[in-house]
Amino acid sequence: MPFDEEYFASDEFQELLNSYETSEASGDTMFLDADDLVDIADYYNMQGSPEHALTAVKQGLELYPDHVLLNVFMARRALEEEDVEQAEQYADNIGDKDAPDYHYLRAEILIAQNRIDEADRYLRDYGMTVEADEYGDFVKDVANLYVDYDVSDKAYEWMLRSTSDNSDDFKELMGRALFGVGKYKDSQRMFNELLDNHPFSKQYWTALATAQYMDEDYNGSITSSEYAIAIDPNDPDGLLTKANGLMKLGNYEQAAEYFHRYSQTCPDDAMGPLHEAACMVNMGKNAEAVPLLEKAVGLPNSNDVLPQIYQELAFAYNAMGELDRALEAIDKTKKLECDHAEMLVIRGHLLLTHGLIDEAEDTFRKAMKESHANPHIILRIIISLYDNRYVKAAYMMLKKFMTDFIGDTFYAGYAYMALCCWDLNYNREFLDNLEKAARLDPSETRIVLGFLFPEDMPVSEYYHFMTEHINDNKQA
Repeated sequence: MPFDEEYFASDEFQELLNSYETSEASGDTMFLDADDLVDIADYYNMQGSPEHALTAVKQGLELYPDHVLLNVFMARRALEEEDVEQAEQYADNIGDKDAPDYHYLRAEILIAQNRIDEADRYLRDYGMTVEADEYGDFVKDVANLYVDYDVSDKAYEWMLRSTSDNSDDFKELMGRALFGVGKYKDSQRMFNELLDNHPFSKQYWTALATAQYMDEDYNGSITSSEYAIAIDPNDPDGLLTKANGLMKLGNYEQAAEYFHRYSQTCPDDAMGPLHEAACMVNMGKNAEAVPLLEKAVGLPNSNDVLPQIYQELAFAYNAMGELDRALEAIDKTKKLECDHAEMLVIRGHLLLTHGLIDEAEDTFRKAMKESHANPHIILRIIISLYDNRYVKAAYMMLKKFMTDFIGDTFYAGYAYMALCCWDLNYNREFLDNLEKAARLDPSETRIVLGFLFPEDMPVSEYYHFMTEHINDNKQA
């Protein structure tokens, strides 16, 4: 749930926090109201200090064992550790079973188990008991709960039930719900409205930057993240968002700098060194990437990104001419939970870069079998052929691919076919595929063919531009 940054910055809270921390440092026990201890715990969570938050809550439970929010805090912590039984025990400990937060917790336990329909029925039933003048707040609380668990369709559905709320809380929740369902421009509008009234909220600047990033407005995202960083130079979300935007624009040197700064702020997060290393690989600094990736492997939260780490290690070693070490790195993903067909494609690509055609072909066949001829995997194989300059072979495979797989719902591949036709001087086919690619998949078209056009040109203008300029570089 969102934190109250303004209250945490107030003199009132800072005085409370200072008294609490002084008491803790001296070893004395300071008797505080339960709600004050909840605020202190929320503050520590916002600051990325969950253990300090836990200390405050445990102290509170010793004094107030049946307090609603203290037990909710512990139950949510249990859910993070996937201990549903413990979470239910904390729910049972709550003294006031009529409290709204008790009911939200019961629903949250269901959501955490992916029992979404049951949770929604529970919340709708509880909503029937809520007073009319409190229903708007109830809707926001429910939407907030769904936002926390990335159940964005439900969050958006509940937000639409409140039509007359113009509060900041409502706008923030609606902005996050809109983001979750992919309505990025509408999400940006909400956060821009919030920033009109709260220009020094790094939370809102980062949310705006993230929505702009997902909307592929990378320059706008970088600018917004810079505001967050100006407010707090060590804001991890701002640093990470700016780094991601710079990386998307191909500014790998600056991106690496900001990923490094992010790592200094969040030293246990493998994402920092992983992406810093990816920047190094893109700059050809493979020897500098390897120690970063080896560091990432050993970090506490690396499990979820180990396939990416080993993939980057494979690319780095391969670029250094060390095929055996590259294959060893990619083979380490065999025991991990990941897309094994995709890893086989990467293995085949590595073999192909060293001219080991038969071995690569055998590996590509295994990838197709593993994926049950998934079109995305087949397209990845074709791209590998193109990247290794087997352009005619890629073109011929794309011909069959487009016959077999392109349809009303799948049209990836037109941009790559246009690229092959460009290299092979098949101008009419190039223009035909460019038109389809730009119309059906503008994002892929910009990535694959953007180098042929002025940098700031919209994809929608690619076809018209090329019909007038193709003969500047090509012979019909």
